[in-house]
Amino acid sequence: MKICVISFDYWNYDQHIVKALQKKGVTASHIDISKFKYEYKSVFEKLKNFLFKVFLNKNIKKIKRQEFIIETLQRLGKQDQILVIRPDLIERKTHQTIKSYTDNYMAYIYDSCKRFPIDHLLEGVFDRIYSFDREDVKAYNFEHITNYIYLDKQPISDQFEFDVFIVMSPDERIHELNVIAKQLDQIGASYKFIVVSRKRPSHLYEGIEHTSKEIGTDELKTYIQRSRIILDLLRENHNGMSFRIFEALAYQKKIITTNSSVKHYDFYDENNILILEKGKLEINEDFFKTQYEPLDDDIYDKYTVSGFVERVFKLHEQRL
Repeated sequence: MKICVISFDYWNYDQHIVKALQKKGVTASHIDISKFKYEYKSVFEKLKNFLFKVFLNKNIKKIKRQEFIIETLQRLGKQDQILVIRPDLIERKTHQTIKSYTDNYMAYIYDSCKRFPIDHLLEGVFDRIYSFDREDVKAYNFEHITNYIYLDKQPISDQFEFDVFIVMSPDERIHELNVIAKQLDQIGASYKFIVVSRKRPSHLYEGIEHTSKEIGTDELKTYIQRSRIILDLLRENHNGMSFRIFEALAYQKKIITTNSSVKHYDFYDENNILILEKGKLEINEDFFKTQYEPLDDDIYDKYTVSGFVERVFKLHEQRL
């Protein structure tokens, strides 16, 4: 079986889908358009691109990136299944060409359609559309699937350097981060909150760290390992489970989250997950007094990347 994944894999999450398929004996390929770099041939071409963007709403780099997808597919040949992640980054015309290389063309959306609309792609393009957002699933009749555990399961540890950890960009959640940091100071709980941006936000609470350097995957793993609890703050227009949730499950860490929809998932345990109500953000000190309760293996396995590819590509049906 030949399967191709097309994505903009800036954070290197999608590569785990390809590796999981390969482990199952699938001939899996990954067209990672984040790795495609286009060099202007001259100053004149750069100027031409500027004029195209301003007057024609066209971008030579984006055009070349989509040509790169098709050229790669031409080399790979016909695929049994193709999955595209972040389909909004690709023009409908290019999607139609990609679709000609398979009889099973699918999309996975790990963000809200309010943030990255795909209305122009809802009809006549995909055979199936998966989404992690329950509201979008209901509104557009998508198939629901969550993000996945891409890390190896780690043993429960009682050795940690700080109680609560989060790394995030400065956005509408900064106010919540400030409120939570002040509460943790008041109850004597330690934390490592890192905001990543070019400049430190002027209204950032003094106990919160700032860096202009991006936090890589390996560094992130180290911070998760050294923490007791992972903080997950829901972004505006998000209704799905972020990767922070699944990283916490892999490291068997407790979670504090503002995403109330977590209570609808079978991995939810009030001992392990503290839900903060929007507008209140009251931290219960008792949450810090209990240890993590391990999940049953059958629940945990369902959320691994292995379980993800089984469901999305319906591998069980393919084996019959």
